[in-house]
Amino acid sequence: MNLNGRVAVVTGASQGIGRACALKLANYGASVALVARNQQRLNEVAREIEQHISDSGGTGVPARAYVVTADIGDEEPVKAAFKSILAEFGKIDILVNNAGITRDQLVMRMKRADWDSVLATNLTSAYLCTQQAIGSMLKQRWGRIINITSIFGQMGQAGQANYAASKAGLIGLTMAVGRELGSRNITCNAVAPGFIETAMTSALSDELKQNALKMIPLGRIGSPEDVANCVAFLASEEAGYITGHVLNVNGGMLMG
Repeated sequence: MNLNGRVAVVTGASQGIGRACALKLANYGASVALVARNQQRLNEVAREIEQHISDSGGTGVPARAYVVTADIGDEEPVKAAFKSILAEFGKIDILVNNAGITRDQLVMRMKRADWDSVLATNLTSAYLCTQQAIGSMLKQRWGRIINITSIFGQMGQAGQANYAASKAGLIGLTMAVGRELGSRNITCNAVAPGFIETAMTSALSDELKQNALKMIPLGRIGSPEDVANCVAFLASEEAGYITGHVLNVNGGMLMG
């Protein structure tokens, strides 16, 4: 796979799956705009990317990274962020909607503010970012939109009604956008990770992790790189005949 000359935007790029996706896309030759709220962490990821010389296709072209600090749950910061990215790179080829948060609580006790914040960050941001990115994709008649959903958007999870609803919503958004933009050679797909070792899951108890492990046929917890590998494929030319699809990356935890 060769992404030389492509420009990718990755939200939630400061850590975990977003960071892994940004590094992987850069490894295949893409220039990457890193979007999140934590500028210090974004700068660290940018340094990692720029210190690496991508050898995809044997070009030896230095990977480019551009940091944009924004709260993408709100429309105006999103518009400003994408205006800045387009000014820097001139186009957007690939959008990875990865930003996500949790505010866990049983539904009967869940505060409206926690519902709203999760839906804004996990779902509304994907709609806002997609809206800003597709203008460039339509002009060049080529684009890849990849939404990071979750196994819990497919099977639900007690105590995560807001999170599960937001991730299920991303699946519906993926299919709708795939249908709308397919005729312009723009694909829209989703990646649904299962149990992945990230900062979000590291806070869970050992007992919960062991119980989850028993449900995974492959017998291990996934890594951010497992997800990033799939994102890189869906961003490539080789995935040009796939759209509206949800790619499960869960070690077999959920099948069918």
